[in-house]
Amino acid sequence: MKSVLLHSKIVNKLLKGFAIILLFSISLNSYSQDVDAARQAEGRKLFKSLCASCHKLDKKLVGPALGGVEGRRENEWLLAWIRNNVELRASGDRDAIAIYEEYNGSPMSAFPQLSDVQINDILYYTTVGDPVKQVAATAGAAVSVGDGSGGAPKWIIYLLAAAIIVAFLMIASLLKQVNELKGKKSENKSNIKRDLQELWLGVKGNTFLHVLTTIFVLLMSAYIVFGTLYKVGVNEGYMPLQPIAFSHKIHSGENKIECQYCHSSAKHSKHSGIPSVNVCMNCHENIAEVAEGTVVEWDGVTYGKAQLDKEIAKVYDAAGWDPEELEYTGKTKPIKWIRIHNLPDFAYFNHSQHVTVGGIECQKCHGPVETYDEMRQYSPLTMGWCINCHRETKVDLKGTEYYDNIHKELAEKYNVDKVTIAQLGGLECGKCHY
Repeated sequence: MKSVLLHSKIVNKLLKGFAIILLFSISLNSYSQDVDAARQAEGRKLFKSLCASCHKLDKKLVGPALGGVEGRRENEWLLAWIRNNVELRASGDRDAIAIYEEYNGSPMSAFPQLSDVQINDILYYTTVGDPVKQVAATAGAAVSVGDGSGGAPKWIIYLLAAAIIVAFLMIASLLKQVNELKGKKSENKSNIKRDLQELWLGVKGNTFLHVLTTIFVLLMSAYIVFGTLYKVGVNEGYMPLQPIAFSHKIHSGENKIECQYCHSSAKHSKHSGIPSVNVCMNCHENIAEVAEGTVVEWDGVTYGKAQLDKEIAKVYDAAGWDPEELEYTGKTKPIKWIRIHNLPDFAYFNHSQHVTVGGIECQKCHGPVETYDEMRQYSPLTMGWCINCHRETKVDLKGTEYYDNIHKELAEKYNVDKVTIAQLGGLECGKCHY
């Protein structure tokens, strides 16, 4: 067996580099997973309620961007500044005075009621940011449509990783062979430039590496093509600018208005429907202004009471309502809302079947709308996403004798206690495409 001393410096450096990269990747992965979810949630809640009207994490608003502020200031200073910045400036602190002057003498609100733990939770949130949305993995079934998230299939990523590892090992092996052959002829020290030239000649003459490179290029091309195709028509996160700054957070969240009060057709129709202006006027005939201190984040801009009162005036204009005379003028205008959720024409979806029969909450598909100032598309609405839901959702047959018998037969067939939508026929093509 040849001595390990025959290994060239290049081989050793490559192996060490590979080990460093591997350790760095593992440490990054462990760091990304090492997030205190409870502190993150509590900090986010406090930030949204107390800080979000003036600050964002990633850019300036009324005040500076707060993302990573713990890395720019000492914790003690931050605690003092947040609790009472006026007192901190009065003590002669140069940084506090500089910030005050930078923002034209506009003082920040003081929060003496916050404890050290609460302030540190807010600072923790500014460091780790918002929670990363995870896509639930499901077991393979008869229909393969990717992972439902609109990305390329995972098997392509695994094959690419395997190809990269094999290519690295082949190059390391070739470098070793080149060094061993060189060692038989001469005992001179290794020359990196000569080693690389000899390696290139070896690679050019190695048919296996040519095949491996071709496979790698094909897999990479397939990954790019599949990734692009799977994203066609996927508008997750789509948030168009609407003609009126309507806040679901105020209506559904703070005022507890039921979703189906405005979207009444969701329980008995295919579509959820856009509420007509007269539905708005049921309340706003007597509500011409918002409460003092109400703020809305709209297209990156903070709307206060003055701007929001003007938005209510747009509703009056559309309804033909004269707020001075308290009567309708008869001159109405349409509100041109921009549609957000839009399925392909060949995909059939019925709201009433899911809302009334299935008893599914609106938030299941549309997300926590009661926290949104601007409405957005929460879910990808892809075929894979729908199918994953059908595979996981248990059927509530509500005690009817006919369906009880079907449930019993299917439970015995699949050896389960509860039958899913998929087992009841929810994966049949004709259910959604006909």
